[in-house]
Amino acid sequence: MTPKTEAQVSRFDLIKWVAVVALVVVGVVGNQYYSAAPILYRVLALLALAAVAGFVALQTAKGKSFFVLAKEARAEIRKVVWPTRQETMQTTLIVVVVVLVMALLLWGLDSLLGWLVSLIVG
Repeated sequence: MTPKTEAQVSRFDLIKWVAVVALVVVGVVGNQYYSAAPILYRVLALLALAAVAGFVALQTAKGKSFFVLAKEARAEIRKVVWPTRQETMQTTLIVVVVVLVMALLLWGLDSLLGWLVSLIVG
C-alpha cells in the first residue's frame, strides 16, 4: 500500500474506533438513564449496541486481524486431543488423593511441632 492509502485507512480506522467508543458510552449512559425501565428492554438494547459496536470494530484493521486470530485459534482448538471421561476421572481422583495425603502429612507435622513447642515452652 502506498503511504497515502495507509494514512487514509488509519484515519478511517480512528473514526471507526471513535464510533465504537461512542456506542459503548451511549450504552452505559443509556442503561443508567433508563434504570427504571424493565431490565429486559435494557438488556436487549445493550446487546443491540454491543452487536453494532462489534460489527464496526471488526471493520478496522485491528478488528480484522483479531477475527483472523480467532479463526486460527478455533482451528487449533479442533486439533487438540481431549482426554476421555475415564482419563479425566482417573486424573481427578489422583489429584484428590494426593491433596488428602499432603493435608494429613501437614496436619501431622503441625501437631508434632506444636507438641514439641509446648514441651519446650512448658
